[in-house]
Amino acid sequence: MARISSRTAGFQESVIRRMTRVAQQTGAVNLSQGFPDFDPPQPLMEALRRTAEKGPHQYAVTWGAANFREALAQKQGRFTGLPIDPESHIVVTCGSTEAMMAAMMSVTEPGDKVIVFSPFYENYAADAVLTGAEPLYVPLLPPSFEIDVQALRAAFAQGPRAVILCNPGNPTGKVFRRDELLEIGRLAEAADAWVITDEVYEHIVYEPCRHTYFAALPGMFERTITCGSLSKTFSITGWRLGYLIAPESVVQAARKIHDFLTVGAPAPLQEAAVTALQFPDEYYAGLKDRYARQRSLFLNILCDAKLKHTEPEGAYYVLADISEFGAPSDTWFAEWMAREAGVAAVPGSSFFHEKEDRYVRFHFAKKEETLIEAGRRLKKIRELYRPGPTRPKGA
Repeated sequence: MARISSRTAGFQESVIRRMTRVAQQTGAVNLSQGFPDFDPPQPLMEALRRTAEKGPHQYAVTWGAANFREALAQKQGRFTGLPIDPESHIVVTCGSTEAMMAAMMSVTEPGDKVIVFSPFYENYAADAVLTGAEPLYVPLLPPSFEIDVQALRAAFAQGPRAVILCNPGNPTGKVFRRDELLEIGRLAEAADAWVITDEVYEHIVYEPCRHTYFAALPGMFERTITCGSLSKTFSITGWRLGYLIAPESVVQAARKIHDFLTVGAPAPLQEAAVTALQFPDEYYAGLKDRYARQRSLFLNILCDAKLKHTEPEGAYYVLADISEFGAPSDTWFAEWMAREAGVAAVPGSSFFHEKEDRYVRFHFAKKEETLIEAGRRLKKIRELYRPGPTRPKGA
């Protein structure tokens, strides 16, 4: 048999997406993969219906339809305070997943080092492997996930080409403080490194926390590549509309990579989404209020189920501590929980570089009735639980 590339040998399929398949197979409430079970905003749905009739249905400009880029530049400029040029600062991509890959490929060479905070969204490590970069993992210290500053400085001392920053964080729910971001910026400037930010949860932040756009920090726009998406903000994860905002030199490189990766994001969906990008500030306030209510409901559910857990500052994920159950592994427990208790979560070890299997990750981007049903099932978890194979000594 002909040889297969070794490029993918260093990572496995997405654990998040696999747990969705487990949920489908078992009929579990899917609190694993982070997508809503409620509809997008009605005006956006109406715009989609109009676009289905009128088009466009052919290719848009490869790096994004002009009216979409204009609307995005105005919206992001309003929130960041930055003068974003729709012609020279934006590439529209097939989701933020592609934006992150295009960013990595634009500024790193094979063998370059890239700092990744751990725990991390699982794509980052795979992106580093696929681009030939070497990840340098810097731990965020639970339960509040503070930066290990000494480890961060040691990582920057190795001369990384870039640092990847997810803010608000997945899976931690961490919202980085301004002083933390300024320290990252100072170290990046001293090392002449790029900061690649994943800010898809920018509008899902809980009081009293505030989201700080890294590119808006003093002097940081010229070394920041912002990866974003409409998926979470407008509940359209299946539309796959993402973007990259960066200095012109990066955008010129990213456009070429994007062109040969995917040609372009879907033209009719860009057309419809212009409506959402023009929503007033009240929409974002309502979004924040909605998720604050869902967060409160789900944290109360976990308390009722007597499951120890983190309290997210942003995004819509919670890490629940399952160490009391003494399961053979978090993966075993997550699959048992989906099969026997009827609730699907993601094994926490898929997010950590360190050996760490005491967590599972739930998400709460669901209707109230969905969360209540999940809570009813979780309350029975102890009476249902039967230990699996004995955990090996030292495991």
